[in-house]
Amino acid sequence: MVNIKRWFRHAFMPPWRWRVLFSKKALDGIEKSIKHSEHQHSGELRFAVENALALGKVWRGVSTRQRAIEVFSDLRVWDTEENSGVLIYLLLADREVHIIADRGITKLVSQSEWDAIAEAMRKAFKRGDFLRGSLQGIESITLLLATHFPSTADNSNELSNKPVIVKR
Repeated sequence: MVNIKRWFRHAFMPPWRWRVLFSKKALDGIEKSIKHSEHQHSGELRFAVENALALGKVWRGVSTRQRAIEVFSDLRVWDTEENSGVLIYLLLADREVHIIADRGITKLVSQSEWDAIAEAMRKAFKRGDFLRGSLQGIESITLLLATHFPSTADNSNELSNKPVIVKR
C-alpha cells in the first residue's frame, strides 16, 4: 500500500535541494575525505545523494534500503577485487542514510555497526550539518575498515572517490 505522505515528499522535493545541502565545496571536501580514508585501509568508498525517488518507485513501495542496494549495483560498488566496496547512500526526501557493504566486508563487520554510523550521520543531518555528518560518517567507516581491512602495499584506487548525485 502506498504511503501518501511519502509520495508527496518525493513528488514535491525540489530537484535542486541537494545543491543547497551539498555545495561544491562540501562535495570536494567529501571527495578529499574519501581519498584520505582509502589510504588507511583496503576498502573502497562511494558516497551517493539522491533527492527523491521516481514516483512509480514510491507508489510501488520501494524502500530506501532497497534503493540503496540498487544504487550499490548501478555504481558497481561490488566490482572490486577483494569485494571491499562500501556505499554511503542518502535519500533526502526520506531523510534516511544507508550504508551498504560488499560481501567481503559483511563477513567481518555486522550490519548493526553500519546502522550505528548511519544513525550518527542522520542526527547530524537533522541538525542541518550535512558536511560534518558526512565527514564524521566517513571517518567512522575509515576506523572500522582500517581495523578489519588494513592498507596493503598494492592499495590501488578501484572506484571513483567523487560523490555521486543520483538523478531520477
